[in-house]
Amino acid sequence: MATKQTHAFQTEVSQLLHLMIHSLYSNKEIFLRELVSNASDAVDKLKFESLSNDALVEGKEELQIHVQVNKDAGTITISDNGIGMTQDEVMENIGTIANSGTKKFLQSLDEKQAEDSNLIGQFGVGFYSAFIVADEVTLTTRKAGDDKTDGTVWSSAGKGEYSLETTTVEDFGTSVTLHIKDDEKEFLDDYRLRNIISKYSDHITVPILMVKASEEASDEIEYETVNKANAFWTQDKK
Repeated sequence: MATKQTHAFQTEVSQLLHLMIHSLYSNKEIFLRELVSNASDAVDKLKFESLSNDALVEGKEELQIHVQVNKDAGTITISDNGIGMTQDEVMENIGTIANSGTKKFLQSLDEKQAEDSNLIGQFGVGFYSAFIVADEVTLTTRKAGDDKTDGTVWSSAGKGEYSLETTTVEDFGTSVTLHIKDDEKEFLDDYRLRNIISKYSDHITVPILMVKASEEASDEIEYETVNKANAFWTQDKK
């Protein structure tokens, strides 16, 4: 049986989380831009690695990003079937930030560049932007090619620590679920998210899918691609 472990964030990460939670960003919608960008990078990495090892994609033909809203639960989930992460990679990439990106980002804030929302992506700390609108974030991941029992669940309320748990994850890739703050419920609106994707992520060549808007009640969930770039790049050249 898997045991849940609790770890403390590095000092720099705790500082960064504090800034996100008590957000100095007036442009809060950048959280979706950053998480979609991370998902796209993960898909691109899998595409590259699968060129030399097609077993990594486990028979999956379509590599995609899904953005899903659950109004009842108050959550937004951004998921991809990209490369995924091992537990060690989760700890390195999210819990500790072994690279100097976080420190450089904090230094740039000290230099009065705080309002430049592009800094988040430049310094590779975009994941933490989830805490601009969420009071709890859960990440579930499995590295492509790894056994299904080697999945990882990472969870944090952004208050100095995070938990890690080994679990079975059926599909490779990464899923990030944001538990939206009470005063940020405006983001639990499909059309609001579609507009943000259109604004920031139309250039992403990976299909970004959302539940298809339907007038009729149905038990079947249909998805539609909401970013234009994919449709453009896949058109036949004449």
